[in-house]
Amino acid sequence: MEYSDTYKAYMGMAPKKIPHWEHWSNPDAETYLTGIDYYEHPRLCRQKLAELYPQLGLGIPGTDDPRPRPTGDNVANHTVRWGDGQTATWEHGEQFHDEDDVFAFSPLAHGNFSDMPSVVEASDFSSYEVIRDRYKSWYGAENYGKPAPEGSTASVGFYNTTFMWPLLTFGWELFLETCLDDRFERIMDEFAEINRRVFKVFSELPVNFVICHDDIVNSRGPICSPEWMKKYVFPRYEEYWSMVKAAGKRVIFMVDGNVDQYADDIFACGASGIISEPYTNYKAIAKKHKDCFLAGEGDNRILQTCDKALIHKMVDSMVETAHMTGGYMMCIGNHIPWNVPGEGIKYYLDYAAEKAVRD
Repeated sequence: MEYSDTYKAYMGMAPKKIPHWEHWSNPDAETYLTGIDYYEHPRLCRQKLAELYPQLGLGIPGTDDPRPRPTGDNVANHTVRWGDGQTATWEHGEQFHDEDDVFAFSPLAHGNFSDMPSVVEASDFSSYEVIRDRYKSWYGAENYGKPAPEGSTASVGFYNTTFMWPLLTFGWELFLETCLDDRFERIMDEFAEINRRVFKVFSELPVNFVICHDDIVNSRGPICSPEWMKKYVFPRYEEYWSMVKAAGKRVIFMVDGNVDQYADDIFACGASGIISEPYTNYKAIAKKHKDCFLAGEGDNRILQTCDKALIHKMVDSMVETAHMTGGYMMCIGNHIPWNVPGEGIKYYLDYAAEKAVRD
């Protein structure tokens, strides 16, 4: 059976052509690359982009109806421009005002987080059955409980693997004010019970890969101490991931920032790879973990320079890392948002198409 390059990369099988996993939200660059105005002809623009750069794997709109042009940031609503629209609000935990509110909260008693959109995973988690039925409706009852076809890149993702639950529920300030209190243990235990239900469902889905997101670090490194992480986070990763691994699925861990200090822990917990940001030392990880999956080494700050030589140097370094592990994907880890010039993106994509290959 001939596997796709993406599947081979996920599995650490060193495809000759190194595929891309790009975080893309740049309609203006689409206009630049195709010569077709994205806002006037979104479908035609994407169709042309798919011809020129199929490695991006972007979806094609169902219609060519014009789209309104973004108006920019909305300070009053705490949102910023994102692609051809706006982000969700960056405000979290608005209903919690002090530590008493935090310790009075029961994630399990609340159960249905549909009324809390800021937690990202704003759905009903009140029981395993409720979660199972939701995913059944998405994947099809006829497919539920069956394995994905061999070689399929079918995946499922979850944003709140552990760390994001309290962070998004209570907001940054209250999370940091309360997370060292002994009473916080009960809250984390309840979030863990919710996720046991989630990962039991994931173990039954027709997917081969589970993308687990948790921003446990920032651009400078860890947010919470190794001791805190070993108490509240890493044991849960090991538990959840063992559930899906027992069902024949692989875990890819997605994290913003510099994950150097916790990379070994992530692999020890059962992940087969990491997708992160360019602050992380990918070469060090590739040296230590044979044929692991890695993505995110590319830097949008270099694309923004539109310096052709500098962008080519970045690509050469990424390809060097790819030769160190069979599981590498080309990826601008800190995203390709709307304000990255199309010129710099074109230099990156064109040169990568030429150089991102294994001998």
